[in-house]
Amino acid sequence: MTYVRFVALGDSTAEGLDDRDGSGGYRGWADRLAERLARLDPATRYANLAVRGRLTAQVRAEQLEPALALEPDLVIISAGVNDLLRPGYDPARVMGHTEAIQRALVGAGATVVCFTMPDLSAFMPIARLVRTRLLAHNAALLELGAQTGAIVVDLAGSPAASDPRLWSDDRLHANSQGHERMEQAFAGAIGLLGEQAGPWIEPLPAAAARRRREAVVAELRWGGRHFAPWVVRRLRGRSSGDGIVAKRPQLLPVLADVASPLDPSAGRAS
Repeated sequence: MTYVRFVALGDSTAEGLDDRDGSGGYRGWADRLAERLARLDPATRYANLAVRGRLTAQVRAEQLEPALALEPDLVIISAGVNDLLRPGYDPARVMGHTEAIQRALVGAGATVVCFTMPDLSAFMPIARLVRTRLLAHNAALLELGAQTGAIVVDLAGSPAASDPRLWSDDRLHANSQGHERMEQAFAGAIGLLGEQAGPWIEPLPAAAARRRREAVVAELRWGGRHFAPWVVRRLRGRSSGDGIVAKRPQLLPVLADVASPLDPSAGRAS
């Protein structure tokens, strides 16, 4: 099956953080998948309604209706992690919004894809505070997909997904290599890779062990650069998405954004 009307919804992961595009913006798995689809069918159109920092309720309130209006045949949703990090997290409410989003899009005829998130507590100790929530959320998402007809890609089920080398310096967003693997996972889930659907789960080469001193320094650096600013935003009632709008609110052609498969020397447009 081919898809020519692809829409991405959700938060910073769908927006593309931290896969920089070289022009001051972000690329991400959604852009990468749109490019793959466009190479298969130049008629492909792609929209990305995701905005960093959005909670699942906000995705439903702000992005669902615009997505339905675009009449997509493929939708991939990234939502839930920001909810897990909030003190007032309500799993039933979050899953209720998730179910409403999935059912509306599936009911409109779209192939709907979502995904579990890996447990990063092995290299981000503070993640242990929400590990129980994350595991329960992932299990509920897998169960919900079986009920709604949404495809759930189990990223959390792959040990490779928790490799710190696939994550950016803030440890919350995938780096370019991580986004590349996520794109492979989604492409495989919708049948675009055939027998090659498993490369994304392959482990990276063994890494050299890090000395304890290096680990402590890294934790302190991460706390100052990323955790402390996040806490300050929470105390001020602000979000990283304040003032940010969707980077691609309309379905637009994709081929202008990528090098032609017939001309490998062509550059990617900004």
